[in-house]
Amino acid sequence: MNEVITGIKALKEETLLNLQSSKANNTIRAYKSDFRDFGLFCAQNGFKSLPSEPKIVSLYLTYLSTKEIKMSTLKRRLVSIGVIHKLKGHYLDTKHPSIIENIMGIKRRKGSIQKGKKPLLINSLKSIINIIDEQKIDEIKKFRDRSIILIGFSGGFRRNEIVSLDYEDLDFVEEGVKINLKRSKTDQFGEGSIKGLPYFVNSQYCPVVSIRKWIEISKINSGALFKRFTKGPKLSEKRLTDQTVALLIKSYLKLAGIESKNYSGHSLRSGFATSAAESGAEERSIMAMTGHKSTEMVRRYIKDANLFKNNALNKFRF
Repeated sequence: MNEVITGIKALKEETLLNLQSSKANNTIRAYKSDFRDFGLFCAQNGFKSLPSEPKIVSLYLTYLSTKEIKMSTLKRRLVSIGVIHKLKGHYLDTKHPSIIENIMGIKRRKGSIQKGKKPLLINSLKSIINIIDEQKIDEIKKFRDRSIILIGFSGGFRRNEIVSLDYEDLDFVEEGVKINLKRSKTDQFGEGSIKGLPYFVNSQYCPVVSIRKWIEISKINSGALFKRFTKGPKLSEKRLTDQTVALLIKSYLKLAGIESKNYSGHSLRSGFATSAAESGAEERSIMAMTGHKSTEMVRRYIKDANLFKNNALNKFRF
């Protein structure tokens, strides 16, 4: 009997590990962070956070709606609360009318228009590369930073995908470079994908030329492609964090005289998609590069790109 109990206990532990492994580590961390905020709200108001009940969650959502929080954040918090309940073996009806009706009411009262970060378009991208090249800093730092930005834009990469790249993920061919993306946000099971970056006519803005130069100068021949510096031009063995990508973009935009407040690490990815749409690239071609599984976001980029191109006012003659 004890053997059965021990076996069941082991199975329960393995099941819990499977449930936790069904999501990426970054996703689990985000869920836990969201749930901590919910837990704080409950503690301050004398509620039990785990297990909770729909009416308490609904009160929390109303509380969030009184703060400067986007609808997307509010919905994400709800998902996080539901997921943590599942992982801990509790049931919470996140589709309960008291929750859904409340969200609909919040939407009507607040509106649900989302103002995202600005895309980094081609002219701003060129300005950043120009300003990097003008800096009186070591060549090794120049080529690391410009390679990060050019690859991030040209491949429509997420910032965490950029810093997760290894030297072994690159395959230089006659046409350019093939980049093996081992895992991404929309590829949770690690099936992988390959992106192809061709050589550009203008070598100054060519990601392939830049990354070749970076590898030559840095002498990286294995492991993390983009590493931190220790002091001066000396590279450490530590991989860059994804936050560094956003900081680099903001710092070089500022040096280029461009207001950086509304840009982020995501601006490279959205900049690629918007610029590709402006250039007339097909929806499926954009999705093949960015890895979007849904057309919804890509069509939003296309819509933004066509805001002035297909504007009815262009037919007017004043």
